[in-house]
Amino acid sequence: MKVLAAMSGGVDSAVAAARAVEAGHDVVGVHLALSRMPGTLRTGSRGCCTLEDSNDAWRACDKLGIPYYVWDFSDRFAEDVVDDFVSEYEAGRTPNPCMRCNEKIKFAALLEKALALGFDAVCTGHYAKVLRDEQGNPELHRAADWAKDQSYVLGVLTHEQLEHCMFPLAETPSKAEVRAEAAARGLTVANKPDSYDICFIPDGDTRGWLAERIEMKPGEIVDHEGNQLGEHEGAQAFTVGQRKGLRLGRPAADGKPRFVLEIRPKENKVIVGPEALLAVDQLRGIRISWAGVPIAEVFSGDTFDCMVQVRAHGDPVAAVAHMERSDEGRDELVVNLPEGMRGVAPGQTMVVYQGSRVLGQATIDSARSSAWDSSKVN
Repeated sequence: MKVLAAMSGGVDSAVAAARAVEAGHDVVGVHLALSRMPGTLRTGSRGCCTLEDSNDAWRACDKLGIPYYVWDFSDRFAEDVVDDFVSEYEAGRTPNPCMRCNEKIKFAALLEKALALGFDAVCTGHYAKVLRDEQGNPELHRAADWAKDQSYVLGVLTHEQLEHCMFPLAETPSKAEVRAEAAARGLTVANKPDSYDICFIPDGDTRGWLAERIEMKPGEIVDHEGNQLGEHEGAQAFTVGQRKGLRLGRPAADGKPRFVLEIRPKENKVIVGPEALLAVDQLRGIRISWAGVPIAEVFSGDTFDCMVQVRAHGDPVAAVAHMERSDEGRDELVVNLPEGMRGVAPGQTMVVYQGSRVLGQATIDSARSSAWDSSKVN
């Protein structure tokens, strides 16, 4: 096949491209320029898509003997990922920019351009599998190495996109093996640290970064019974589950820490309470997509057993889900959690599994708890 290898500049994408070449495909490497700051450099393991990464991607392609290009997607990235990140925080939600980048950039804009140029597939270094059902339809599954599994951040992929995805690291048992293979192939990125945190906030100071882009106004911090405990400098700077940085000045009656339970940007109010109230037992999701052909229950509205995961490295939790039409006339994925789940925030992505298969994903619109009634807090 004619394959476009997305080269991040890291070891995973380099080895994935090498395996695609070794398999006999006609491979071309491309690095995505997502920032208009060409002098940007990595800070240790922080940041990605930097000048250093671009150079590392070029060296890998040169070693593999494949063409190398840089595509400028910075405008799309700024609009679809960065601006979305800011607007979600303004609305009091906690977004996942990596999910949005995969959805809008790496497997939408990139794949769209690749297909237009005659490529058959896009190859990346993600740890996930594409398998086929009895009818030949693609399904997204967890990778062999669950510790490195990245199927969660790929949960936004659609049936059409999965038809053109190639994940050569799917069956690799460990990251150590990938690094050893890179070293054996003479790839200079063999020992390069993995990137983490938000790529466009390389110093990790999300609160400071947001403060430069969102108008912060002082407001109240109240407990789960509506009692005012203190003030904050801007509700958008908080996230559900946060414990540090509340600066309330006085302990709770039981002497235990308080946690952020809810953020209300319209009222500019932050609600806090004991750790026990962080557990939620129902999630409602919007912006739903299905990774492959949806299961029958999606169309019938019947309930189905599943596992739900709300963080890239979070543990999946047993759930019972169904589709429902809301009073506003929109489709919602309703997920009930018999054992509960802690610290879930609107704006996060919930990915739904059956076994190793990713069924689909939705953006959490609300997370409800039967332990307390937030509507009683004025």
